[in-house]
Amino acid sequence: MVSIAGGTKSAPADSSGMSTETIERVAVLGAGTMGHGIAEVAAMAGYHVALRDVEREYVDDGYENIEWSLEKLAEKDQLGDTPAAVLERIEPTTDLETAVGDADLVIEAVPERLALKRDVFAAVEDLVDEDAILASNTSSIPITDIAEATEDPGRVCGLHFFTPPVRMALVEVVHGEQTRETVADRAAEWVESIDKNPIHVRKDVRGFVVNTVLGPFVSEAAWMVSDGEATIRQADAAMVHQRGYPMGPFELGDLTGIDVGHHVRRERGMEIPPIIAEKVEAGDLGRKTGRGYYDYEDGDGADYEPGDGEGFDTLRVEARMVDRAAYLVGEGVATPDAVDTGVTLGLGFPEGACRRGDRIGLDTVVEKLRTLHAETGADRFEPHPYLVELVESGRTGEEAGAGFHEYDEDGNRVERTAATADPLEGS
Repeated sequence: MVSIAGGTKSAPADSSGMSTETIERVAVLGAGTMGHGIAEVAAMAGYHVALRDVEREYVDDGYENIEWSLEKLAEKDQLGDTPAAVLERIEPTTDLETAVGDADLVIEAVPERLALKRDVFAAVEDLVDEDAILASNTSSIPITDIAEATEDPGRVCGLHFFTPPVRMALVEVVHGEQTRETVADRAAEWVESIDKNPIHVRKDVRGFVVNTVLGPFVSEAAWMVSDGEATIRQADAAMVHQRGYPMGPFELGDLTGIDVGHHVRRERGMEIPPIIAEKVEAGDLGRKTGRGYYDYEDGDGADYEPGDGEGFDTLRVEARMVDRAAYLVGEGVATPDAVDTGVTLGLGFPEGACRRGDRIGLDTVVEKLRTLHAETGADRFEPHPYLVELVESGRTGEEAGAGFHEYDEDGNRVERTAATADPLEGS
């Protein structure tokens, strides 16, 4: 684990010359919700942090939000230091060179626009030492695309925090196509040093791990409502009260902003369920506008009841989520353990998509997908080859003793060894 500020650690450089010495100073670029949250977490862990934005107003607002948050944590006895001590480690600034000049790690948290991020990385690279890590907190833009703006894309990785960073335990460490392993490993060690759980996203796919699995949780329910096969309350009630999710897909959409998911799907060239498009066109974007799938101004918000979920096809939604997990594992993006850690810590789901698939039965999942594919012709229902391989090899899940994971006779998960990390290798 990397030492906190003031510590020392030395290690040999890799073949590229990238040092693996201790990270001591961190610069966070962007003082918005994610930026000031990341700065707060890093300072709480003992790091010296520069918090930079383009306008003093933005920096001051971010700093004040940190101050408020620290006071709340202290009131609840959840802060290991005094708020004043933590704040002393944060340097607010509008000057880019001041912020990054002596930083060992730079985390970009500016708005989700590729051109803007490229401009930031190109400017930063000219100001930092050659062994500084450049990371992006992007949730949707490929790291590879951002890194193209630099002379040395191997030093660039993703550090995708979840909101609010002070509460959420997960960070996705995203490998761009040219990210060096030493860079990703140093970044992951740093994540551990701030008391967060890193998962490696080893291929730079849109959506990374968590949002890849989350996608069908929201979109498949939206297709079912759009096609008149279910109601909003029915979907939410079933997924919460029958399947144990912390909130339903439409309730979640209202919380995060319906326009956010709409934007992501449009950017990826994905077909958008009509119910989502209709809400965005009407300006009913969720809680932030007072109305979305539910009415938060004149109504009671997400007012579904447990009994409202009767008759909803939960397997259809979960089968697609399991299939996306199979895509991540089969394509070498992440391990089953990383997928499940990401889903539980990043989304608060009751268990990971791989674990749930094993519990349902992967043969049941494949059969469901094939039936839906035959009925609709929609490509999204075609099972991923890795999922089919698991089933055809007899790894159908918990009852069979193996699926994505291994199980003992009592149905308890067995920790994998390196030798069993890829059960289908060579098959």
